[in-house]
Amino acid sequence: MAAEDHNGGRSALIFLGTGCSSAVPNAMCLIQPSNPCDVCPQALSIPPDQNPNYRCNTSLLIDYCPSDGKHSYILIDVGKTFREQVIRWFTRYKIPRIDSIILTHEHADAVLGLDDIRAVQPFSPTNDIDPTPIYLTQYALESIAEKFSYLVKKKVEEGKELRRVAQLDWRIIEENCETSFVASGLQFIPLPVMHGEDYVCLGFLFGERCRIAYISDVSRFPASTEHVISKDGAGQLDLLILDTLYKTGSHNVHLCLPQTLEAVKRICPKQALLIGMTHQFDHHKDNKFLKEWSEKEGIPVQLAHDGLRIPIDL
Repeated sequence: MAAEDHNGGRSALIFLGTGCSSAVPNAMCLIQPSNPCDVCPQALSIPPDQNPNYRCNTSLLIDYCPSDGKHSYILIDVGKTFREQVIRWFTRYKIPRIDSIILTHEHADAVLGLDDIRAVQPFSPTNDIDPTPIYLTQYALESIAEKFSYLVKKKVEEGKELRRVAQLDWRIIEENCETSFVASGLQFIPLPVMHGEDYVCLGFLFGERCRIAYISDVSRFPASTEHVISKDGAGQLDLLILDTLYKTGSHNVHLCLPQTLEAVKRICPKQALLIGMTHQFDHHKDNKFLKEWSEKEGIPVQLAHDGLRIPIDL
């Protein structure tokens, strides 16, 4: 797509990252090459922008363009690889800023890039800029306040030097499907899911003309959440973006491909894209398998990849 079309009069989803917390390539495969891995060594010979097996931490950018033609940029999660994602994909797709941030949870792969938000904000040595709204649960805020106290505190303590930091406007959202919120003009419905049996993570449902559910970290769907996004419940999704950590077996805090595909069959979206993959997945080989599965089950499913941009009507 030509550069002049990237920010045209239509909304788009841009997959900034589609990998697990440790990202792909897995560093261990590169520093201990005796471990057999067909996927990770590709990063040494193929440029990342040409290699769908190069995966940063899972993150989605929503380029929202309503009928007035004005673009807003909504970021879901700001992980450890955020700076790399900005350099690679913001430059390619001419993304000038971030207007709102939404956090699924407060684990490292979702929040440790928060310091780098200042790179996509106007420069001010005195922090005299409008803060970026950031939507998260109360629990997530309390955890982030321990990790990044200087981003949460509003005033500099007496005797402390003023330092330039990201300016964020912390806004609390609820962990239920009944209480929606609006970020940069787009309505979102929280989708609480289990990320292990001791932890609730949020996915999000958004879009009026196209219903899209984004669920990046999940091991089990509560019945109330699955009802909201399933064809036999509140209505069929146009697109389901869903977690799948490993190609085989199971995991205590994530869906793996067998469970992911079972969930896709139950929810029955018009289309599904998978994210959160480890180096077990070979993009081209496994998409061939998924194409065959899709033809058999009647639901198109593919692995997403970093840099994937999908024009869409929201």
